[in-house]
Amino acid sequence: MEFIDIEEYNYPLPEKQIALFPTNNREYSKLLIYKDNDITDSNFSQIHNYINKNSLLILNDTKVFNARFILKKKTGSEIEIFCLEPAEANKSFEFLEIKTEIVIKCFIGNAKKWKNETLSINNNKITLEASLINKSDEYYLVKFSWNDSSLTFYDITEIFGKTPLPPYIKREPIKDDKQRYQTVYAKNKGSVAAPTAGLHFTPDILNKLKSENIKIEYITLNVGAGTFKPITTQNVLQHNMHTENFTINISLLETILKHKDSITAVGTTSLRTLESLYWIGYKAILNNNLNDLFIDQWEVYKYTDTNKFSFDDIILNLIKLLKQLNITQLVGATKIMIVPGYKFKVVNTLITNFHQPKSTLLLLIAAFIGNDWRNIYNYALTNNYRFLSYGDSSILYCK
Repeated sequence: MEFIDIEEYNYPLPEKQIALFPTNNREYSKLLIYKDNDITDSNFSQIHNYINKNSLLILNDTKVFNARFILKKKTGSEIEIFCLEPAEANKSFEFLEIKTEIVIKCFIGNAKKWKNETLSINNNKITLEASLINKSDEYYLVKFSWNDSSLTFYDITEIFGKTPLPPYIKREPIKDDKQRYQTVYAKNKGSVAAPTAGLHFTPDILNKLKSENIKIEYITLNVGAGTFKPITTQNVLQHNMHTENFTINISLLETILKHKDSITAVGTTSLRTLESLYWIGYKAILNNNLNDLFIDQWEVYKYTDTNKFSFDDIILNLIKLLKQLNITQLVGATKIMIVPGYKFKVVNTLITNFHQPKSTLLLLIAAFIGNDWRNIYNYALTNNYRFLSYGDSSILYCK
């Protein structure tokens, strides 16, 4: 790959079709079905009719935390702090359980007005303080400290934080967002953005899928704010992809092996995790060890002999190595950027919302279904589908 023009992945998105609020009920969203070059319409409550029986459905059970704080200077100026991830990379899955103080990588709104002053907010009993530690090109380091040692940072976000709605939802969060910008199966805290393809599922839909003999399993990938980062370079290959951390139970590897020809990923986060898992397994069998659990942005495109090992060989070897190390959960990280030309190794079907123009997510969709992405998006726009995080859904079969 030498050049991918981002303008090839642009389309006009009217503001009126960006969903600012969810539907009254999760399952009331529209559902676009793309299969065998045909596009049809349905409702998400009927999703069970479009997932193959005896197949495997994989969802991301990450949980969004209240990552957004509004603090005031003594002058009255508001400073918005948007938490991204802990400064210590090895704390990515436990940082919300830390007590007393923590340093976080953050975006800051109105940063020019925040110099050396320590900002604080309190609710009579608890005081939270925020101090600016350092600045890099992409984020600020902020130290948070609080006066109750029994409280975790997650507790603090529950008390003082706000729901971190995406930047294109141009309104303040309301009480209902706390529930609706969260999947019904959210479990593992750590995301600053919801895995939005899962927002349409309800307990009834999940039970219906199980009754149709569809196996349901979960991975955890903590979604970062980088998921909203626009591609600003003309050449996609010059874009710097964000890193996200994930965990996968060894039992899921065995289930994947049994359903390898019929796997549906719910959302781009689940898909990127599963494809990254394959490449971690590829490197493990190549190197005969499990020392490298990170997939870099363009790494997988450099491998030339990808047919050297079968899918079964790769997954079975991964299971063997994990068992030898007495590890029940694989913890990895990925920067993988999936663009047209990528050959999918794990996922056959994708449930996903409609994504922003010129985004990494749209490039992934184009890789999954080819140039038909334009027909699908034109159809959705013409037929008044709602776009982005709170928008409608689609189920796409890989070409």
